[in-house]
Amino acid sequence: MGAMTMDDLSLDLLGSPVAAGLARTLLEQRLRRWEYTALRGDVLLVASELVGNAAEATPGRRIRLRLSREARGVLLAVWDASPARPRPRPVVVLTPEALDETDETFDNGGGWGLTLVQVLSSSCGVQTDEGGGKWVWASFDAPR
Repeated sequence: MGAMTMDDLSLDLLGSPVAAGLARTLLEQRLRRWEYTALRGDVLLVASELVGNAAEATPGRRIRLRLSREARGVLLAVWDASPARPRPRPVVVLTPEALDETDETFDNGGGWGLTLVQVLSSSCGVQTDEGGGKWVWASFDAPR
């Protein structure tokens, strides 16, 4: 990812179920300090998705989180060591008849997080690194 500045937030987290909550707490504090509270909801939801995906892809391993201020808003990036690229689920129109609520599949409705990232961010993408891991990033334009 790009060059860091003194005011950017850069953290190493452990790939675990609590990583997303810790990331949200620290990101919210930084967004308040930068007076980007209008971006708070979208950035925190996207951070939950990206950190949660990274923790699932690399349990017990290091995850890196960055939040940088840019001219138009903020850039959020999450790194993990997995070479697997994220794949968003295709968007479909759901009907009550299409929902499968059997005991075996009741909680299998996940997989929509990357679609949320695409909708809530101004732009997003994946950048692989030479070590085999990847940065998944999303930028958010501040309201004018």
